[in-house]
Amino acid sequence: MLAPGFWRRLLQLNLGLMLFGLGIALMLKAGIGLDPWSVFHEGLANQTGLSFGRVTQLTGVLLIALSFALLRVKPGLATVLNMLLVGPWVDFYRAQAWLPTAEGWLWGVLQFMAGVVLVGLASGLYIAARFGAGPRDGFVLGLSLRLRLSVRLTRSGLELLVLVSGFLLGGPLGLGTVLFAITVGYFMQRSLRLFRYQHGPVAPAASPAD
Repeated sequence: MLAPGFWRRLLQLNLGLMLFGLGIALMLKAGIGLDPWSVFHEGLANQTGLSFGRVTQLTGVLLIALSFALLRVKPGLATVLNMLLVGPWVDFYRAQAWLPTAEGWLWGVLQFMAGVVLVGLASGLYIAARFGAGPRDGFVLGLSLRLRLSVRLTRSGLELLVLVSGFLLGGPLGLGTVLFAITVGYFMQRSLRLFRYQHGPVAPAASPAD
């Protein structure tokens, strides 16, 4: 029997993923660069000949495996739904006429930062639902616990490492790349506190109970 809070948490999870997709779409249409993971995926795709989407999937699978094997982070329902739903949400928002394409660097920066804030907010929202985390966020949380560092420092450090790797692989950089790398960890940590997430082992999704 499902616990009373299950459907509320499931709604919270899906709302977080929906906002996550909107944040990414805003950044893409800001036109000032890609986030570090997208730089990495594009660079790796250029080096291997695989598609961007396939590289993204393979990276997610690898991070899930590393998180479980090295950091004891169990994949949850959010891990699966993150991989399944965020991409389609991004495609949906990008096709909407009301989503602006920024003109000029100033509006580009403002729109990009709005996307970063949304990504940080959405990360805290869906992680606080306690169905686990997406492949990248789960890795950040597990690594934060292992290294005994804040989520902000851990994520920012990982984003910078991914950024450098993507650049060396030939991925495209821009002002937005740097802005994302140095600010998203802060907004993610603030969001986790806002939704009263107690940082500990990432909950598996096998049990729907609170």
